[in-house]
Parts: sequence; C-alpha cells; structure tokens
Amino acid sequence: MPTAPDRTTGVLRRAVDSGQVPGLIAAVDRPGTEPVVHVLGDDDAGRALRRDTIVRIASITKPITAVAALSLAEDGAFDLDEPVARWLPELARPRVLAHEAGGLDDTVPAERAITVADVLSYRCGAGMLPRPSSDLPTQQAYAGLGSDGPPGSYPLPCPDDWLARLAALPLIAQPGRRWLYQTSGDLLGVLLARVCGTDLGSVLRERVFTPLGMRDTGFHVPAAERHRFVPQLAPDPGGGFTVFDPVDGAWATPPAFPSGAAGLVSTMDDLLAFARALRSGGGPVLSPGSVAELTTDRLTPDQRAGAAMFLDGAGWGAGLCVEPGGRYGWDGGLGTGWRSDPATGTVDVLLTQVLWTGPEGPELLGAFRTAAHS
Repeated sequence: MPTAPDRTTGVLRRAVDSGQVPGLIAAVDRPGTEPVVHVLGDDDAGRALRRDTIVRIASITKPITAVAALSLAEDGAFDLDEPVARWLPELARPRVLAHEAGGLDDTVPAERAITVADVLSYRCGAGMLPRPSSDLPTQQAYAGLGSDGPPGSYPLPCPDDWLARLAALPLIAQPGRRWLYQTSGDLLGVLLARVCGTDLGSVLRERVFTPLGMRDTGFHVPAAERHRFVPQLAPDPGGGFTVFDPVDGAWATPPAFPSGAAGLVSTMDDLLAFARALRSGGGPVLSPGSVAELTTDRLTPDQRAGAAMFLDGAGWGAGLCVEPGGRYGWDGGLGTGWRSDPATGTVDVLLTQVLWTGPEGPELLGAFRTAAHS
C-alpha cells in the first residue's frame, strides 16, 4: 500500500499539471520523521517556487493570534472571563440589534459584558453573517471593518479608529449567544496590543515568532526578502490567473491596521514550527492546558448549525476549527490550509498563491488533506 505522502504526490502534481494552480508548496509531517515537503511549479511569472517562498496566509493568522492571547493569559495579563472593557472602554456599554434584519437604531442593551473568552471563541456578538445576509443593514455597516472582501482588497484605519467604528455599531447578537466570523480575530489583535501597550506585531514576535524561530512571519515583507515573495493571484473566469495583489502591493510596507484575523505572511517551515509546537504540548509558548483550551470545541449544537457555511459541520476552539474526531486547524482564503490530527500526530500544510473561490474550500485542499491523513 502506498504511503500517505506518495498519495499526496499524485494529487499535487495533477493540480499543477492541469493548471488548477501554477505552483504550490505542501508538507505532510509525522512525529519522529522529517516532513515530506513538495515544491512544485512557479509563481505564474516564470519564477520557480522554493521551500522558503513567502505567501500570504490570511486566516491562518487567527490561530496564531489566539496562541499569543493564551500565552498572555498564562502569564496573568488577563483572565479569560474578564470583561474586555477593562482595556477597551469603547465597548463598555454595547447595544445589540433587537432583530437581525432590523435597522441599526433598533437595539436593546447587552445582557452582559463582552469577555476575553467571548472574543477568543468568536462569540463576542460582532462579525460576518452567513450568506445571503450580506445585504442586511448591519452587514453593510460591518463591511467597513474588514469583512467586505479578501485580505488586501480593502484599506483599514489604525486600531484606535477601527475600534471606534466597531463601538459605534450595534452587536448582531448578545455576547456569548452566537458564533460569527472574522471580526473577533481583529478585535483580539486590538485587545492584545492594548494589554501590552504596543503594536500587535511586537506582541506576536515576543509571544510566538521568536520563541518558535518563525523568522519570516509578519505583517509585511521587507524589501531584502521580497525576492522570495509571490504575487497573489485570482482565477480568471476566462482561464488562467490575474494578479490580485503584486509583490510590491499591500504587504510591501507595515500596515496601518495589523489584522489579527488575516494579516500575516509566512513560510512552510515557520508554519510547521507552529504546528509542531502545538503537537508537542505547546512548549515553549503554551502549556498543555492552554493547547487544550485552544483545540476544544466551544460551540453548542445550535451555534455549530448556524456556522455551517463557514465550518461545514466542525466546531470552533480559539481561533481555529475543531473537526469531529479532534482534528484541528484552519484555512486561509488567499490559498492556504493547515490541519493537525492529535490522534496520529500528522500535520498537513498546503500553501498556494491562488485565492480560494468558494466558502466550501477548493477541491485541491480537500483532496490533499484526504490523502495526507488516510
């Protein structure tokens, strides 16, 4: 019987040879062995991809931000049940929509304060509703907070101004009542920066990147390393690809708003270091208890059903999905994906530069993951 890495080879090679993606970097990593890493194809402009190619990881940023938060909680910076208004007074007295489809002025008081745990579990009451709710007044208002398109397609203000915009809007649901996507990740990043009195990039470097040796992960790509960066592509309806964000585009300079939900770039080896740390119990960034906090599903059956468009039957821990059976991780809408299976220790990571074009995820990612874990 062929090994799982052998099965992934065929899946990945067919994706490149058929033009589904111009190139990719993929890895299957099992405990006690060297990872099997595939580097295939190019950047659609003739430059071959490399193992150390830098890509935009989009929503894989979310679990990284959550790990930094749990690290701070371990050190006593805050309690998970503590109201965020201690550091974010803008959210001290939130209002909540009386009816999801109602106007922004039809509100009731929040029944309780928003806690750190609410933000970590994406149940703070703010965020993206499933389609076809995007035409509702509240979702049109939330679009200006970074939920109106793929990362890199919209400008965001500095964190204080972003938070002021959020605080001026009603919550969609009572705190703790409903799982909503995206906004909690950015709110968590603003919270961590306020708690530490610095910017989110500095928090992540101190808490995650430096301890794990993640040298190429950050919110922009320095000029000296841009030769390893690739343009972000989107599928062209007529065939082939168009450039969505060039190498010297949105990630060429430090952003005004470091997005804790979707703003990071990274490399294969940096992400493997992150996944291996969680697999081994969290050291040197987290304790095993905090890894359990990260990877334990917190959603009720009703909350899980309401999040089906995003989670496809999975649950949610802290900044990542938790699938039936315990496999955990998350995917980035700009063309990346990661899962870890605690039962076998197998980690899979797939990096492309092509925008995923549907909420269910691309066929390639599912086929690769099935081969990696079978």
